[in-house]
Amino acid sequence: MTGQDERVLLRMAARDPATAFTRALALLEDGGGILPLRVAGLAAKELGRLDEGLAFLQRALELASGSDPYAAAQVRMNLVGLLTASGDVTGALAHARRAETVLHGPDADRLAANKAGALARAGRLEEAHEVAVQALPRLRAGQDPAALNGLLTNLGLARVFRGDYDGAEEALAEAVAVAESAGLRHQTAMAKGNLAFTVARRGDVPRALRLFAEAEQGLTGERLAQCRFDQAETLIMAGLPGEARPVLTAALDAATANGYRCDTADGYLLLAHAELADGNAEEATVAAERARTTFTEQQRTGWALLAEHVLLKARWASGERTAVLLRSATAAAERLEGGGWVDAADEARIVAARVALSLGRPAGHLLAPVRRTSGPASGRIAAWHAIALEHSSRDARKGAVAAVRAGLEVTEEHAEVLDALDLRARAAGLATELAELGLRLAGSARELLAVEERRRAIARPVRVRPPKDPGRAAALTALRALSVDRTADTARGGAPPAPGADPAAREARLTALEAKIRERTRRRPSGASPGRPAAAGAVAAALGDRALVELIAIGDELHAVTVAGGRTRRHRLGAGDGARRETGLLRFAARRLAEDGGPPAPPALAGAAERLDRLLLAPLRPVLGDRELVIAPTGVLHGLPWAALPSLAGRPFTVVPSAGAWLHARTRAPSGGHAVLVAGPDLQHADREIAALRRLHPGAVVLDGPDARAEPVRDALEGAALAHIAAHGEFHQGNALFSRLRLADGPLMVHDLDELADPPHLIVLSACDIGRADEGDAVLGMAGALLALGTATVIASVLPVRDDATPAFMTAFHTALATGKTPSRALAGTSRAPATTGFLAMGAG
Repeated sequence: MTGQDERVLLRMAARDPATAFTRALALLEDGGGILPLRVAGLAAKELGRLDEGLAFLQRALELASGSDPYAAAQVRMNLVGLLTASGDVTGALAHARRAETVLHGPDADRLAANKAGALARAGRLEEAHEVAVQALPRLRAGQDPAALNGLLTNLGLARVFRGDYDGAEEALAEAVAVAESAGLRHQTAMAKGNLAFTVARRGDVPRALRLFAEAEQGLTGERLAQCRFDQAETLIMAGLPGEARPVLTAALDAATANGYRCDTADGYLLLAHAELADGNAEEATVAAERARTTFTEQQRTGWALLAEHVLLKARWASGERTAVLLRSATAAAERLEGGGWVDAADEARIVAARVALSLGRPAGHLLAPVRRTSGPASGRIAAWHAIALEHSSRDARKGAVAAVRAGLEVTEEHAEVLDALDLRARAAGLATELAELGLRLAGSARELLAVEERRRAIARPVRVRPPKDPGRAAALTALRALSVDRTADTARGGAPPAPGADPAAREARLTALEAKIRERTRRRPSGASPGRPAAAGAVAAALGDRALVELIAIGDELHAVTVAGGRTRRHRLGAGDGARRETGLLRFAARRLAEDGGPPAPPALAGAAERLDRLLLAPLRPVLGDRELVIAPTGVLHGLPWAALPSLAGRPFTVVPSAGAWLHARTRAPSGGHAVLVAGPDLQHADREIAALRRLHPGAVVLDGPDARAEPVRDALEGAALAHIAAHGEFHQGNALFSRLRLADGPLMVHDLDELADPPHLIVLSACDIGRADEGDAVLGMAGALLALGTATVIASVLPVRDDATPAFMTAFHTALATGKTPSRALAGTSRAPATTGFLAMGAG
C-alpha cells in the first residue's frame, strides 16, 4: 500500500467510517498490519463500537512497539481519542506525552488536536485552549482538513466552557466550513452539533435546534449520543426539563451500552441539572453525586467541580440557608473560577450572595465579580436579581429598581429570538422571582403597572409571522387523520375497535406527531415582534371613557391597578387564595350546569359569583362607576367566566392578556374583507346556527358538511373581516397549543392558525372551552394565539356550552353587531342563559 493509499484510508475513517471499517477488515484478512488496525479502531469508535476499537488499537500498538517507534507513536496518537471517550483521560494523556516526543510535522499537529480534546474532557480548559491555539496556524497551512476540523472543534468547545462565546462560535463555524469543503460529512455533522451547543448557550434556541436537526442526520455512535446530550441541555435551558429527561435517558443508555464512560458521566451531570430545573432537589443530588463519583474515578477533577456546583444549587433549592452553605458556595466559586468554569463560578457566587442576604450579612463583595453582560440568560437574570436583593437589603431602592429593570431587559432580549409561544412563556418564567421583587419595590400605581406590563410583554409577542414549513404541515395533516380515528373509537363506546386498529399504537403515534410538531415549531426563526409594555399615560389616553382593571399577584396577595378618568390608582384586594378558591367553585358549578342542565341560577353558581364580585370589583366601584371595562386578569382568573359577576351584568367589558395587548389590538383596523361561517360535524344545532347567521351575512363564505375541513377553513380565515365557527371544541390541558376545533377531516389546532398572515379581524368561536388558556399570564390557547397573530377581537367561551342554547344567543349577538355596535357592547346587550355565561369578548372588544 502506497503512502497515498494510507492517507486515503485514514481520511475515510472520518469521512465514511462504515466503508473504512469494511475496507480495514478486508485488509486485515489479507494480512494487513498496523495501518488497517488503526483504521479499524478509529472507524469502530465512530460507529459506536468503542471497546472493539480499543482492542484494534491495542493490537496495533503491540505490533508497532517492537519494530517501529514512529508507528507506535501514531497508534498512541489515535488511542488518545478512544481512551478519552472510554473515561480513561489519565491514560489518554499519558499516551499523548509519550507520542509527542516522537511525532513531528503534521502528525504532531494531529496529536495536538487529540490532546486538546482530552484536556477539555479532563476539565483543564486553559491547557486545552493553549495546545489548540499553538497548533492551529500549522494545521491551517497543512493539507489535513480532518485534523484541522478536529482541532477547531476542540478549540471551540474549550472556548465555550470558558465563557468565550464569540470565539467559540468563530472556531466552530470555521470547523463546519473546513469539513464541508473537504466533503467530510461525518465531521461536518459533528462540528454542527457543537456549534448548536454554543448557539444554545448564547440563548438562540431556534437556531440551535435547527443545527441539531441537521447534525443528527450525519451522526452515529458516540457522536449521536453527544448530540442528544447537548440537545437535552438546550431543552433544560429553555425551561423544558420534563422533555429533556427522556432524551437524556435514551442517550445515557446508549453511551453506557457502548462503553462511552466519559459521556456517561457527562450524562449524569446533565440529568442532575434536569432534575434541579424540574424542582426535584433530592433527585438532582442523587444524580450529581453519581456524576461526581464517576468524574473522580476517571480523574476528571475539573468536571467533578461542576458536579459539586450542582450539589451546591440543590442545597439552596432544598431550603438550606446556613453559614456552612455560605462558606461552601464562596469556596466553590473560587475553585470553579480557577478551573476556567466562568459561568458556573458566577452561579456559585450568586448562591453565596443570596445565602448571605438571607443571613443578614453583606453580599456586595460576592456579586462584584459576577458578569452581567455575557453568558446564558438564566445566569445574567439571576445575577441582576441578586444585585437587586443586595440593594434592597441596604434600603437602596433606586439601585434595586434599576437592577430589576436591567434583569427584565435581559429576559426581553432572550425571548425576542423565540418564535414558539410555549418557549416565550418559559423564557418569561426565568424572571418570575425578579419581576415579583420589582412589584414589591413599586412605590406608586404607575410603577406597579409598568413592572407588571413589562413582565407580561416578555411572553406575549404582538404578532407571529413564521416561515412555511412543509414538514410541520405534513405532521399536522397526519395528526388530524389519527385524531379522526381516535374520535371514531371514542364514539363506539365499549365496542371493540375497528378491524386492524391498534389503539395503543395509535396513541403512541399521536404522541410522536405532537412531539414532532412542537420540535419543528421551536426550530423556526422568530417572526415575532416583541410585546411592548404599556405606559399608564398611553393607556389613559386610549381608554377615553373606559376604565382599565389590571389584577396583579404579589406573592400571596392580590392587587389591582385601575386607570380611569386619567388617573392611575393602586388597590390592595387581599389574599389571593380566596379568589382562586371561589373561581374554582364557580367554574365547577358552571360546568355542571352546562353539562347537566338545571335551574336558571343555581345557588352554587350565584353564591360564588357574588363572593368573587365582592373580592374583585366591589372595592373598585367608587373608581369604576358604570364605565365600560378593560380587564387584565392574572393567574387562574384568566379562566373566570366574568359575565357571571353581578357588577358586570349588562356592562360592556373585554378581557385581555395585558394593557399592552389591548392597546395593540385596538390598532388593528377593520380589513373590509369577507365573512366566513363554518359548521363543524356532530354538533346538533350547528347547521341551525349557521343558517340563521347566513341571513345576516348573505355574502359570507360558508363551509359546512364535508367542506368544513381544517385546511380550507384555515385558508378561508385569511383576510376575513368576520369569522364564526360553530364546532366541538377541546382545550388541551397542559399543552394549550394543541387545543382544537373539530372539523370534518379532524381538528383545526392552534398550530394550524399560526400560519395565518392576515387573521380575521373579529372571530367568534362557538365551542366549548376554547377560550381557556394555560401558562399563566402568557395566556396560551386558541384565543390567546389569535390575539398574538393580530386578530383584534375574539369571542370565545371559557366554559362548556349547551348546544341548544347557542343558536339564539349567537343570532342575537350578530344582530346587535349588524347595527354597528362593538363586539363587547353587542355581547353585553345580548340576553344570557347560564349555559352561555362563559362567552367573553377578548382583545380590543
